[in-house]
Amino acid sequence: MSLKQQPISPVPEETVRVACAAFPKGNIYLTLRDEIGTLYSDSDFAALYPTHGQPTVRPWRLALICVMQFIEDLSDRQAAEAVRSRIDWKYVLGLELTDSGFDFSVLCEFRTRLMAGGAGEQLLDTLLKQFKERGWLKERGKQRTDSTHVLAAIRNLNRLEGVGETLRSALNALATVAPDWLCTWVPDVWFDRYGRVVEEYRLPKGIAARQEYAEMIGTDGMQLLIAVQAETTLDGLAHLPAVEILRQTWVHQYYMDNDRVKLRAAADLAPCGSRFDSPYDIDARFGNKRSVTWTGYKVHLTETCDENQVHLITHAITTQAQVSDVTQTQPIHEALAAKDLLPNQHIVDAGYVDSNLIVTSRKQYGIDLVGPVRPNVSWQAKTDGGYDSSQFIVNWNTKRVTCPQGKKSTKKWVPTQDKWGNAVINVRFPRQTCRLCPARDLCTRSLTEPRELTLRPKAEYQALQTARQQQNSTDWKKLYGTRAGVEGTLSQGIGTLGLRQARYVGLIKVRLQHLLTAVALNVLRMVAWLDGISHAKTRISRFAALAPV
Repeated sequence: MSLKQQPISPVPEETVRVACAAFPKGNIYLTLRDEIGTLYSDSDFAALYPTHGQPTVRPWRLALICVMQFIEDLSDRQAAEAVRSRIDWKYVLGLELTDSGFDFSVLCEFRTRLMAGGAGEQLLDTLLKQFKERGWLKERGKQRTDSTHVLAAIRNLNRLEGVGETLRSALNALATVAPDWLCTWVPDVWFDRYGRVVEEYRLPKGIAARQEYAEMIGTDGMQLLIAVQAETTLDGLAHLPAVEILRQTWVHQYYMDNDRVKLRAAADLAPCGSRFDSPYDIDARFGNKRSVTWTGYKVHLTETCDENQVHLITHAITTQAQVSDVTQTQPIHEALAAKDLLPNQHIVDAGYVDSNLIVTSRKQYGIDLVGPVRPNVSWQAKTDGGYDSSQFIVNWNTKRVTCPQGKKSTKKWVPTQDKWGNAVINVRFPRQTCRLCPARDLCTRSLTEPRELTLRPKAEYQALQTARQQQNSTDWKKLYGTRAGVEGTLSQGIGTLGLRQARYVGLIKVRLQHLLTAVALNVLRMVAWLDGISHAKTRISRFAALAPV
């Protein structure tokens, strides 16, 4: 289906163009309509709709409206109003000027269909397929990836607010499905405690008073859980989502001590990745990256970065905030392989690189993973003349290691795993040899034990040593410098499309938001490229520009 085949309006095309140009984004939509055409067709979404029943708004139009909504960072109400009132939107959607549009709730229903049908990825993949067919996008070039934090669409709660709101949320859920049962036993004082939002300024002052208040909430919550569990005439109360959240939160936050509910000490809490920071979005997690802390999610964007080519986002994935970047490198490569969009060089920061990924990326996908590897942080590497691991010669055939003094390790070559589950090899030198060594102070600080080495498997060890040498070269630094451009992509997404703030609640919905954001960014970039707008250059200060080359 093509937009050019849709009725536009009885108004002359030149009049429509003049009217569209008067809108802030009108020129973007003119280029989208005339140069790119329709992004989707009804057949792309056929599986999401029944074959019989009352016709709905054309799915391809709804998909395009969602993209335009993100281009302008509009709410559903604002997007529906734009369809009704703006000529530029009617033009790109192929609607009559007299078209009255639709109710804004249709957009929410469409997104629900996308999520239920697992078709969110299709929004980006369909666009990439079209761009690839037109020669605007090619594989085996350069691509780069980076992540940024995303704030959940919830109020930040401290620990005391969190347990209070969790109990209040469970009471509200029970008041909805079983109000009569709740009224028969709930203490009157609870209406004052949990009848309104639990906020910091209402909480007691002082450590002792707050401890007492927290344990009072814990006792009330335990009483509610016991009452729910004991209720047998009403089915399903114990399985309400809010009650399940209450139960899990109480396991994380409290413990029983002689039939008393006690608040756990901070050191006894479960890891932040498994705790709920709010009962209203249980997918949102606490995240910490260097000096930045937040509650929410993390989005990873991968884009092409070849010179003299349009830079397009090829993959977008959203994770919980505590998930480390290094766990996403392999899934990104798998997703790009499925799209036939694998790069030759994938440029990333240190968070996405380790020796195993360097090896597997090259072996499985033919990708040169470019990024700074972790330096040798041993005290020997920081000591002038120290014997760090790189100065030992490893003979992988005989499974022996020779130290800088020419002494060989014992025959014990022990494959094992480190505390993170990585395959390693433990090597030990003879005790007598190390005890009499004149360079012992440069090799080990132990007074009695000989030198031990922990090596990665051969391919990983060699890849790590090679990467550490390469990243000191001028050519490598120049190549890695192209990664900085992805910061501009994140900045564009944050400043123009609202990437930093989650619109919706829940990981699945936020993931759909970021897929639509990626599509919107690609449309903006493709339109700019077709209009002859070149890539922006990285800005530096006037003083920095004076530095010698």
